[in-house]
Amino acid sequence: MSEQDYLKDLSEIKNLMTKSSRFISLSGWAGIMAGVYAVIGGIVAYYIVTNSAREYLILDGYIFKLIMLDLFLIAFLSILTAVFITTRRAKKDGVEIWDDTTKRLLINFLIPLITGGIYIIIILGQQKYGQTGALMLIFYGLALVSAAKYSIGHIRYLGFIEIILGLICAIIPGYGFWLWMLGFGAMHIIYGAIMLIAEKKK
Repeated sequence: MSEQDYLKDLSEIKNLMTKSSRFISLSGWAGIMAGVYAVIGGIVAYYIVTNSAREYLILDGYIFKLIMLDLFLIAFLSILTAVFITTRRAKKDGVEIWDDTTKRLLINFLIPLITGGIYIIIILGQQKYGQTGALMLIFYGLALVSAAKYSIGHIRYLGFIEIILGLICAIIPGYGFWLWMLGFGAMHIIYGAIMLIAEKKK
């Protein structure tokens, strides 16, 4: 065996070990669709609030419940799309997807996300609405960064961007809606497009 063949075999072994210890990266289309769902959901929420009698939210109000339903649908559709596309891609590539690495990724992703969700519910119960958008961005960003070490891809950088946008949102809460749209909508679409271009180059 020549030295070149030996190095090639080592490279292939390293790639296999990396794939077995890290979750397959999300498809670019999953990111794009998550961003599209967020933009559509944001437009719907904006329309609901601006066309209501109050034009602001109260925790036990009908408008608030509609907004919560809107957010739930955005999250549900994004997760459903990501699972469908990623599972299909894994089968196509012959990669095992539901294994111990997947479990570790989900645990690392869900702990910051659920913690943030509970904290947001607590402050909403105290009628502190101003930082909701900032907290959503920050905890989502932390969840991405936490899960990044188990994923092949660049979700860590998306997480950093979400955290930065969340901190900016905390400083200027009056622009919370637009920063939320930027973080969950535009950034997902841009990230997905970058991933899609990278996939096509392979």
